[in-house]
Amino acid sequence: MAELTGIESRIFTARDFALESGQSLPVLDLAYETYGTLAPGRDNAILAVHGYTSSHHAAGRNAPGKQGRGVAEGAVGWFDGLIGPGKAVDTDRYFVVSVNALGSAHGSTGPNCNDPRTGKPYGPTFPDITMRDIVAAEKLLVDSLGLPGLVAVIGPSMGGFQSFQWAASYPGFMKAIVPSVTAPRSPAGLDRLTALQARLASDPNWNGGWYYDNAGIARTLEALRFETLMNYGQNEILAETMPDPKAREAAIRASARAWAQIYDGHSMVVLRKAIGSFDITGDYARLRSTKVLYVQSPSDKLFDIALSPGYVSDMRKAGVDVTYVELPTNKGHMASHADAALWAPILGAFLKRLP
Repeated sequence: MAELTGIESRIFTARDFALESGQSLPVLDLAYETYGTLAPGRDNAILAVHGYTSSHHAAGRNAPGKQGRGVAEGAVGWFDGLIGPGKAVDTDRYFVVSVNALGSAHGSTGPNCNDPRTGKPYGPTFPDITMRDIVAAEKLLVDSLGLPGLVAVIGPSMGGFQSFQWAASYPGFMKAIVPSVTAPRSPAGLDRLTALQARLASDPNWNGGWYYDNAGIARTLEALRFETLMNYGQNEILAETMPDPKAREAAIRASARAWAQIYDGHSMVVLRKAIGSFDITGDYARLRSTKVLYVQSPSDKLFDIALSPGYVSDMRKAGVDVTYVELPTNKGHMASHADAALWAPILGAFLKRLP
């Protein structure tokens, strides 16, 4: 299959973006990439949305010097196994928009961005946001591109939360959603937030949260990222090509170290709050006009697979057309991209069946 190349990160900007909290952002920037060509009828667009600390680089390889904040030059996108020419999300057929979430640290407005009112990073003053805020910001981007609707919204983990929230916030705007390694509500509420905040604040450079001019907190972020990658299934992924456990650990630590030089601790907190309050289980009726392909990983340590049949049953009772798939995988929370080949034919067929 041909490879997507020469991709450039772009920025959408809006002014005075109102949040559910009652606060507003003077400037809203959203970083995004596009793949494929928009049809004359503007009716072939798919929105890709990312996981907790990921970026908008979902497919292909970036153009030299055009990688965007926090995306390594030449790096392959996280859903590259599914998005591209001839792939399940066929960019010869679909126009794909992949967006970096509000509050993230990869180019969209977040705590590591300057507050235009002070000229300094928002840092710990960045306002609380919800999944509804994140999706409302993305809707502004979609509208700015002149898209009257979407074929689908697709994403893993927090991207799955966004997919569900899109269907609940804008029923009928998309034909389908494809949430993977996720759930229609947060599995943990806000109980993980306190531990995360305490861990970040334990860094000697914390400085009351104002670490930007204090050498940063990369050491703590690196430790957090290493633990996360191990818990998500990165060790199992590398085991297929790297049999030496010490070599795998070294590779994962190197990846964590590189990520820690880019990401922001306050973004972790802001997005954790948004994740912890997410729940659309009371809004299933709003999903009736949207087909759902729900993909889960039995080896996922973050989302209890035992709960998934109940979610599916409740959706069906509410009149939602949902297709449920469990992947035979040991890749844990990373299964939907690491084992993309297991469900690519299912996804491709699902999209082609949409009216």
